[in-house]
Amino acid sequence: MNASMKSRILGLSLVLFASVSGAAPTRGIAPPANPGPTTAARSASAVASTAAAPASSDASSDASSDASSDASSDASSDASSDASSDASSSAPESHSLTLNLSAGSHGHPGGIVSVGHDARLGAGHDANSVVSVFGSSTAAGQSNAVVSLFGDTAASGDVDGDAVAVFGNTTVDARVSGDVVAVFGSVRLGPHADVGGDVVAVGGTVTRAPGAVVHGQVQDVQIGALANFQWLRPWIQHCLLYGRPLALAPGVAWAWWVAGGFLVLYWLLAIGFRDGLMRCVTTLESRPGRTLVAALLALLAMPALVMLLLITVVGVFAIPFVAVSLLCVQLFGKAVALVWLGRLVTGRRSTGVLAHPAVTVLLGGVIVTGIYLVPAVGFAVHQALTLLGLGAVAYTLILIVRERQATAGGSPRGSAPTAPITPTTPTTPTAPTAAAGPANPGVGDASAAADPATVAPAARAPIDGSPRAGFWIRIAALLIDAILVGIVASLVVHRGHVDPLLLAAYGAVMWKLRGSTVGGIILHQRVVRADGRELDWPTAIVRALACFLSLAVLGLGFIWIAIDPDKQAWHDKIAGTIVVRTAPAPSLV
Repeated sequence: MNASMKSRILGLSLVLFASVSGAAPTRGIAPPANPGPTTAARSASAVASTAAAPASSDASSDASSDASSDASSDASSDASSDASSDASSSAPESHSLTLNLSAGSHGHPGGIVSVGHDARLGAGHDANSVVSVFGSSTAAGQSNAVVSLFGDTAASGDVDGDAVAVFGNTTVDARVSGDVVAVFGSVRLGPHADVGGDVVAVGGTVTRAPGAVVHGQVQDVQIGALANFQWLRPWIQHCLLYGRPLALAPGVAWAWWVAGGFLVLYWLLAIGFRDGLMRCVTTLESRPGRTLVAALLALLAMPALVMLLLITVVGVFAIPFVAVSLLCVQLFGKAVALVWLGRLVTGRRSTGVLAHPAVTVLLGGVIVTGIYLVPAVGFAVHQALTLLGLGAVAYTLILIVRERQATAGGSPRGSAPTAPITPTTPTTPTAPTAAAGPANPGVGDASAAADPATVAPAARAPIDGSPRAGFWIRIAALLIDAILVGIVASLVVHRGHVDPLLLAAYGAVMWKLRGSTVGGIILHQRVVRADGRELDWPTAIVRALACFLSLAVLGLGFIWIAIDPDKQAWHDKIAGTIVVRTAPAPSLV
């Protein structure tokens, strides 16, 4: 696309903007009959030429102003009377927003602008421009420009300017003085097409009939996967313009498939993370006001967090992780909102199958799908449920942090914390307790069942007493390891990126030999087994391979560290491991 064509399109935009600014809304399309000479098209073309070539003379500006001042009164009166008579007699009723723009200079009629529906110019009529937004533009008469946004452009009458379609196809079978352009669409030239400028198809193809004449260049710009957006147009016309995510209309089947895929994802979350999901639902049910406040605060805090990360420069690398975390939280929160909505139907005190979140999430999904079909209400409900789910997850995390702070700051419950301090003491009373069993079986069994020392092995006591490593500290250790492995890989095998398999192998070896990676050692972390036994090779390998599963679902397995009470990721739960904080850290040698 050369500079001349860009300048013409810019000039066309200026003409359209100037025309729309003086538009008066009407219903239907009312082109005037017998419009007279098409001098306004020449005037609009002069404006476009001014945008393409800024070096205009003073004489042209004076002539333009004199011409407009001399003919404005006559043209406006004639065009208004003709347009009103035609509109009252022959124009059909239409529910679209159609603008019959004011007349141009020398009596030339204005343009036709339609939003949400098609714009048509009949044969034998003239118009300055024919523009349609979220619709198609068809010009059988003479016009200066024919433009469509998210629609097709068809010109069977002469066009003194350009014929453009954005996210649509452009079909021309007449004379076009300017350019013929289709962005994310194709261009079709009929046998009577005579294009004075260039023909450009961005993301599409150019089909040219044998009799078509092009005086400029023909450019076919291919951009791969983005080459066709025709599937999006029906959704825009039937869903977006009506303010709803779904519609019972042709061409939007893909939207139903997407909605069904998300519902399956929410159902899997309800099955795999029932406890965490129900805790968030309980928070939403018991504290809806604070949940909403937490959602609003989270929305306000996210831009501030991104700005802080950008200011620190180093934090730029954390922005993708923050974005993925937010997406995962929103998906989990949407599942929470659907379960909450389903429980409103089944009842909060329901038991049996109806109490399971896998059932209530499907019930809530069916209800929401029906609401999504209602115009203007569908998108509002979608945003409201997303906001409530986000607030429920955010406020539940806040409550979890408060509970742990209160537990760490106050005295522990019972005698459980004393056991980790003396890991060898439980072995001493075990023998007398077992020996005393025959003498008094009832008392002996009750004391053994109530004594935690007889249930948990001695080796597990230090693990229970050690603080768990949180989400951010573990992500920081992972970043350190990734940078280290990347540097070593670039020096040894000359790779410019971090190989996930190499990072997983590095982690498995370090977990088995040292109990932690270099990043974990620096940040005082250690990987241990939940049953208290020594970390062996099978456990380390399984944990390393399970990390790919944690990363596969948009990183939700890593995000789960911030939600889980034991701060376990998915690979920790699969391998049966826990990451604890240690002080002092073990040495590297």
